[in-house]
Amino acid sequence: MAPVNYFFQNPVADQLRAEGRVEGRVEDRIEMILRILELRGIEVSEATRLRVQACSDLEQLKIWSERAVHVTDPADLFAPERD
Repeated sequence: MAPVNYFFQNPVADQLRAEGRVEGRVEDRIEMILRILELRGIEVSEATRLRVQACSDLEQLKIWSERAVHVTDPADLFAPERD
């Protein structure tokens, strides 16, 4: 007799899986930003590290990861966008 897998066909389960994927992407992006700065030899303050780690907005993390490639001061990650 096959096990019943109703939970996996449930909308709640689908939502949990989607949230897990987003959380994983957020964690990966945070790790990438900090790693880029580290590899570039840029010292990251605890305040900067905490601010990056506190962010859960994938779009904002994408912007910061792109900036991490070019900044010379980690504070520049958080500079307002210019037109």
